[in-house]
Amino acid sequence: MRRGQRGGDHSTPIGVIHQLVLRWGDAECATTRRSVQRWLDGVAFVDVQARTFADFWQAQNKAALVAEGPLWVVLGDSTAQGVGASSPLHGYVGQVLAGLAPRSTRPWRVLNLSRSGAQAREVLTRQLPLLHELDQEPDLVTCGVGSNDILGTLPRRFHSTLRQLIERLPRSSVVLDLPLPDGLWTIGGLCSPYVAGVNRTIHTAAARRGLPVAEVSRHFARPWRGQFAADRFHPNDVGYRHQADAVLAALPRTALQDQ
Repeated sequence: MRRGQRGGDHSTPIGVIHQLVLRWGDAECATTRRSVQRWLDGVAFVDVQARTFADFWQAQNKAALVAEGPLWVVLGDSTAQGVGASSPLHGYVGQVLAGLAPRSTRPWRVLNLSRSGAQAREVLTRQLPLLHELDQEPDLVTCGVGSNDILGTLPRRFHSTLRQLIERLPRSSVVLDLPLPDGLWTIGGLCSPYVAGVNRTIHTAAARRGLPVAEVSRHFARPWRGQFAADRFHPNDVGYRHQADAVLAALPRTALQDQ
């Protein structure tokens, strides 16, 4: 064993792993261990949230279908569920709903068809057909999806699916673009050009239909500190407030008029 070497050959993968295991016990790594543990705890907490928030919206959906008032149908993924917020109603949907309340003499009904983990293909093939099966025309539809496709769907298919989805949305729809992860995580800067290209597809397809786009990319942006939940992926109440601001700014006049 060479002097100063704790064990293992540094030049081999096994040696590197051995050194990492030893360093994990060092006092100098205590901060890293705590950070990783907090992140793991945050992921576990958000995973539980995804289930409880889904139960909340299912109950709300049943009530919305038998109530009266203007109808808002929500399509999308975990951000539409509000995962990461302190409660389902502190996600962007709940915060937009609070913004609409003073402008209407009747309470808005929310039919939230989103699902945590959904990709664009699921919104197109599962959520959108549920919307089309409704026996009433919604006064507002919002559609925000794509974050789960960035690393999970081949680019050509992703862009094609987004165009198909936007082409089939009702005329009362608002489309959400994606936040640019510049300066976020280790690979945020590398992903940002790709996400910017996805946003161009969203804006172009929406413009072809004459649909407004909620510019989440502009409202929910750097500096990121204080805008994320414990899993460092989903927004917290503050992050969702910025997303809600983007949606409220994009709402058509018909949604803003007294219902």
